[in-house]
Amino acid sequence: MALYGASTEYVLHSLLWLVEHPEPVSSLDLAELQDIPAAFMAKQLPKLEKAGILAASEGLRGGYRLARHPAQISVLDVVDAAEGRKSLFNCQEIRGRCVLFDDTPPQWATKGVCSIHAAMLRAEQTMREELARTSLADLAGSMRDKAPSAFLGEAQGWLENRAQTRRTSKVRQRRTADTD
Repeated sequence: MALYGASTEYVLHSLLWLVEHPEPVSSLDLAELQDIPAAFMAKQLPKLEKAGILAASEGLRGGYRLARHPAQISVLDVVDAAEGRKSLFNCQEIRGRCVLFDDTPPQWATKGVCSIHAAMLRAEQTMREELARTSLADLAGSMRDKAPSAFLGEAQGWLENRAQTRRTSKVRQRRTADTD
């Protein structure tokens, strides 16, 4: 079982497009660009807005944009907003359930923090520290280093074309409604 699900991956990839595109982008366009279910994306982005990661705007030029500079948004901020704060390990206190203890475990068996639980807590802390240390700017830099500049330009053009098409379509709909 994965600790973090598809929500984290989808949202992080979507935010990377916003790093490179300062104009608001609709959740539908972000979903279509990445072949992600639109309803899923529409459900996730308001969580990021509530966490102060995204800012939303309405209207013809509406959509989502980053609310802060990418260097100020950690991967941990995004993970916690998308998934909620999750614990890496859920201790079941098995150490006190040994059949040899009859009904009541001896004090030595349950004294202090379980060593397994303690190790898992340390691992979780290390993971959270790494996610807090890594910013969207770091991830975007890696993507820029990897992808050809032509591809990034194509993606920008695609997003701009989608926004323009949506604006043109809405203006036509208004004109049609006014003449009816």
